[in-house]
Amino acid sequence: MIDLPMSPLAAPSAGLSPDEIDAMKKEIRALAAERDAVILAHNYQVPEVQDVADYTGDSLGLSRQAAAAEQERIVFCGVHFMAETASVLCPSKTVLIPDLDAGCSLAESIDAEQLRAWKQEHPDAVVVMYVNTSAEVKALTDYCCTSANAVQVVRHIYEKRGPDTEILFGPDMWLGAYVEKELGKPMHVWDGECHVHASIRPSDIEATRAAHPGADFLIHPECGCTTSVMEYVAAGDVKAEDVKMLSTGGMLRYAKDAEPDAAREAAHGHPRQAVVATEVGMLYPLQMAAPDVEFVPANPEASCQFMKMITLPKLLASLRENKFEVKVPQEIADAARVPIERMVAIG
Repeated sequence: MIDLPMSPLAAPSAGLSPDEIDAMKKEIRALAAERDAVILAHNYQVPEVQDVADYTGDSLGLSRQAAAAEQERIVFCGVHFMAETASVLCPSKTVLIPDLDAGCSLAESIDAEQLRAWKQEHPDAVVVMYVNTSAEVKALTDYCCTSANAVQVVRHIYEKRGPDTEILFGPDMWLGAYVEKELGKPMHVWDGECHVHASIRPSDIEATRAAHPGADFLIHPECGCTTSVMEYVAAGDVKAEDVKMLSTGGMLRYAKDAEPDAAREAAHGHPRQAVVATEVGMLYPLQMAAPDVEFVPANPEASCQFMKMITLPKLLASLRENKFEVKVPQEIADAARVPIERMVAIG
């Protein structure tokens, strides 16, 4: 198991004044238009990068935006596997990532050699891999999924291939456990995890429950607390209607739907609260979508250093100098495209 450090939530664009940040944003937008580039940013990126992007979203939403992009260049503000996925979906386009070192602990938890050996142990199994994997791993995969559609993808396989279909699911063990519990069927689940989401433990949930007894709970299925929270619900310790297992895209939809009611509640002195169990970068787009909801991080230290590596200066340099290009070799891209397109088609 890889053990990578988390970083504290850094101050936005440390060392830059507000005027410098504004000027840089304007230059980035002008260069994007000049270079025929679309800027895609994940929900965990620093706020000022999200502000300047054409689209922000979760892995599934950004994959769809990449596939539909009309521009010649795609600048991916996320981590490396996301830029690879864009390259696979758009082989004729130039895909850039502002920092090549922006990796992912979950993607690093399984490689192609390990998956190949796992498949040999289960030659009749269908392979479902979370999109948080390298292109080489995807090339050995039958279906990709994200946290937003993992249950749908596995259900589709059972419906299409039969309820006794053997499934290899990876690399996230917490998401795998969530899918098993939702569908009531065991799978072979890889022993991998996102080091940031895994750091959000049941004790964090217990503490935030005590501090915010009336709050909703928005919980990402990758979190280490997921199984325990589902057990709390089953035991009646937590009301099911207060717990929402959501991808980051699902969390954003929650915020947009909650804002009208929250505004009315705030006007009467009863602000709505929601405890959020995911990487803390998600709180920014949630607060932007629902300013009348108080979003509380389940673990304020759950900040991914890799998602925070892309900054405005690096984004500007990427556009100016056409760096750094991510290009997946054709043979791998052709094989990896099949499970990714299946994922996008299922929804």
